[in-house]
Amino acid sequence: MKRKAGSPDAKATYHISSVASRYAIHPQTLRLYEREGLLKPSRSEGNTRLYTDEDLKQLELILALVRDLGVNLAGVEVVLNMRQKIEQIEAGVNELLAFVKREFYSGSEEEFARRRTGLVPVRPMKMIKVEKSAK
Repeated sequence: MKRKAGSPDAKATYHISSVASRYAIHPQTLRLYEREGLLKPSRSEGNTRLYTDEDLKQLELILALVRDLGVNLAGVEVVLNMRQKIEQIEAGVNELLAFVKREFYSGSEEEFARRRTGLVPVRPMKMIKVEKSAK
């Protein structure tokens, strides 16, 4: 494990050999996963692959799909892409909910209290005087 010196929030990084031995896989398998676009480790100045904790979580997911569920690499790619799209959709929904909350709570306190305590939300209505016509 290595940390970049001088950086207070440097992330832990791992070399390919330590990752391979930790997960009982061959380093060529890690290189294959990188070639297929399933993993994207960073590189050192000497072009050495450096795996972060996020990369290791991704690798654990890949290995679970391959080893436990028998998914091939094309299937793993589909699953990873779907997970990424789901995360994007969740972020969009959370953003929309935050917007709705901001808009809902931005009204006057009196109006908010009325909305909260009423069984059925009713908008205030104005009275209109209707004159009877003489026949």
